[in-house]
Amino acid sequence: MTIESFQSKQPALGKRVFIAESAYVNGNVTIGDDSSIWPMVVIRGDMNWIKIGARTSVQDGSVLHTTHAGPHNPQGYSLSIGDQVTIGHNCCLHGCTIGNQVLIGIGSIVLDGAIVADKVVIAAGSLVPPGKQLESGYLYKGSPVKQARALTAQELNFFVYTTDHYVKTKSHYLAK
Repeated sequence: MTIESFQSKQPALGKRVFIAESAYVNGNVTIGDDSSIWPMVVIRGDMNWIKIGARTSVQDGSVLHTTHAGPHNPQGYSLSIGDQVTIGHNCCLHGCTIGNQVLIGIGSIVLDGAIVADKVVIAAGSLVPPGKQLESGYLYKGSPVKQARALTAQELNFFVYTTDHYVKTKSHYLAK
């Protein structure tokens, strides 16, 4: 794994964090306890800060980045990801806010200024455009995303299941 400082900002890792050998993390990045960063993930905290909560899984090939502060956006867009979030393979999260207990499907893209509330499922291959706000308790799908339906009780319970699964899996990798 490559963990690098950028302009004197060093990534901060919580307890029992797993980062795969082929992952890249740099700059102003904080990763919470029991989170996992899988192969070929890129997390670049070089333009703004990135915070990843506890028990969150970032799957293979995903890219997490931000937007710098500038004349068109004085604060830029940081990236905030809550607790118990599962980010599917090959996702791109850029300068957005993701709540707690969110599932982001494989290949989805979430762009600058988008806000995803707690307990949301974003279907595979979806695009959340800049500034879009997703309401808690719903499945969203499409490009651009549209609210498809309310989540079922079984789907709401899945957030804890998938989080527990990836925490156990990363613990096996750490024990090697």
